[in-house]
Amino acid sequence: MRIGKMNAPSIAPQSATQSGSLYIVATPIGHPDDITFRAVAVLDQVNVVVCEERSQALQLLTRHNIKAELVELNEHTVHDATLECLKLLANGKSLALISDAGTPVIADPGGELVRAAIRKGYAVHVVPGPSSILAAVVCSGMALDQFLYVGFLDRKKDKRDEQIRRLALEPRTLVLLEAPYRLVALLESICRFMPDRRAYIGCNLTMPDEHHHYGTVAELAEHFSAHPFRGEFVVVIEGNSDIHRWYTLLRSTVNSTNTGNRSMHERDMWRTPTKHSHKRGRHRHSR
Repeated sequence: MRIGKMNAPSIAPQSATQSGSLYIVATPIGHPDDITFRAVAVLDQVNVVVCEERSQALQLLTRHNIKAELVELNEHTVHDATLECLKLLANGKSLALISDAGTPVIADPGGELVRAAIRKGYAVHVVPGPSSILAAVVCSGMALDQFLYVGFLDRKKDKRDEQIRRLALEPRTLVLLEAPYRLVALLESICRFMPDRRAYIGCNLTMPDEHHHYGTVAELAEHFSAHPFRGEFVVVIEGNSDIHRWYTLLRSTVNSTNTGNRSMHERDMWRTPTKHSHKRGRHRHSR
């Protein structure tokens, strides 16, 4: 389905003497119909579209009959492209920043342009829409009163292990991303520190072959080792529900004046909690 262009302007009218504006525009994460009317209108009306990859941007724009000047801003061009975009803004141009998929700036290099535009005093607007992170957390079934976006872990084993060791103590729900070919490696790393923690993995979200996996980290690591998956995914892990008990024990230990009691508290505090709420993994496949 193609969305028709709106007649009313969706961006603020500008003259050549006015400062430019930057629009952060969310685009589909998989299903091409997941784009808002306003996003299409803004992309049609701005002077320049700033994209990660030209080919991906052209597919999106062609689908909606939009012709636009493109500037590529990715990990290889981030410095030069940011300077080019700032010059365009200084000349009163309107720019739309998009990523290859989803909401820009999250786990992509567009953040440098946004920060620079804010520092320079240019108007920055957001056109909200699809996000793989939000799609995953709402489908995870985890507690969402608070959650922590972790993003990508370090590639170096020692640093990654230290990150996971700290995350294992985090009481909030965790959201992680990784490259399509590194899912098993990620799960195996997490499994060393919290194998019994409940987890969810959303694969190819919103695409025709979208599928969802629920279980413990250990169960999911075993599943994906036996059934390799290469595609886009988001990992959601439940927070450490025992951490508050640990903190209580720690306070008791610090405040205790009885050596015997202190030793007992220390043994309890550092005993690793185990959970057996999921005897078997559940794999639900959407069609």
